[in-house]
Amino acid sequence: MDIYEMLNTDIKINMAFGYPGSEPLQHKKISKILHESIINEGEAALQYTPATGLSYVRKTIKDYLINKGIVMNEYDELILTPGGMSSIYYTFFSILNPKDYIVVESPTFTGALDAIKFVKAKPLPIDIDEDGLKVDNLEYNIKKAINDGNKVKAIYTNPTAHNPTGVIMSDDRRKQLIEIANKYDILVIEDDPYGFFVFDTDKRFTSLKTLDSEGRVIYMGTFSKILAPGLRLGYIIANKIITDAIESMITITAINPSTLSQYIAMYAIKEGVVDETIENARKVYRKKRDVLIESLEEYMPSGSEWYKPKGGLFAFVYLPKEVDTTEMLPKAIERGVAYVPGRNFFADGSGSNAMRVNFSYPSIDKLKEGIKIIGETAKEIIK
Repeated sequence: MDIYEMLNTDIKINMAFGYPGSEPLQHKKISKILHESIINEGEAALQYTPATGLSYVRKTIKDYLINKGIVMNEYDELILTPGGMSSIYYTFFSILNPKDYIVVESPTFTGALDAIKFVKAKPLPIDIDEDGLKVDNLEYNIKKAINDGNKVKAIYTNPTAHNPTGVIMSDDRRKQLIEIANKYDILVIEDDPYGFFVFDTDKRFTSLKTLDSEGRVIYMGTFSKILAPGLRLGYIIANKIITDAIESMITITAINPSTLSQYIAMYAIKEGVVDETIENARKVYRKKRDVLIESLEEYMPSGSEWYKPKGGLFAFVYLPKEVDTTEMLPKAIERGVAYVPGRNFFADGSGSNAMRVNFSYPSIDKLKEGIKIIGETAKEIIK
């Protein structure tokens, strides 16, 4: 049984997947919106749409993002996709050729690493710290790759509420990153599924897209975290040359994003349900984050380390070196708890003693119990 089979078994406390918590989800209001949209829109709500989504839905979403501080230039276009993971694959397929290099954070989202492997590109990992990507190391590694005769095509980054660590890239580093991308003519893929979930400040960090003066930032977001994951609706903002290429891929693979999901998202924005979901989630997830940190401090073996998540849904925990979290996973699952082993988030396969835990989905009681079980299991291995 491989890791994905293990994680998809019936588990009492699932801290592996990026599920939003049930508390913020507005199922009654979404049910009402669904009814309204079918009544109001009639047959159109049940028909196909253009591959990139309905123009007035896209405008509603674009205006919403602009109101949240995302600045776009005149050559940018917003298109809709069947979810955030689709956005990653469509984008990577559209811009990367086999053997192209793409900068990634180390660690980074495991789904992005899978997509890079699928298109036969090569990851160029750069370490992170509590202020995000170590931009001082970025230019050195890009220059080295170029001098070795390689094409560095893009930088993939999750700068706000990073997956898997929960850190946030500082504004100074964001500016440096854009300067480096401009200098070396490199595209920047800003994956921002968690940017609305920052816990310890009301400040919304400056998007890389907002800092983009040359049209090289491809910005991705999703309604999976801010409204409902079952909608499977994402969006991409990028130069029209890139969105045209992605449109062709959507036409071939999906025909169009879900029509009903588009209408639900539009009505939910206009009726304030998206904002309500975000604010409820921020409060719930911050409380769970604090409970998680307290539980880690109480139950993890001596020598364990982690960054306190500044946002998002996850924490990334390093256990003592003698613990291999991949080998430990079956033991944890036997006790009813699942997490994702750390080496899945590193392009070079390191991170054998690390793990990602999700704190947004479990209840507070299960969160405490899950961390206690993981800590006890790790301590038994150390003995």
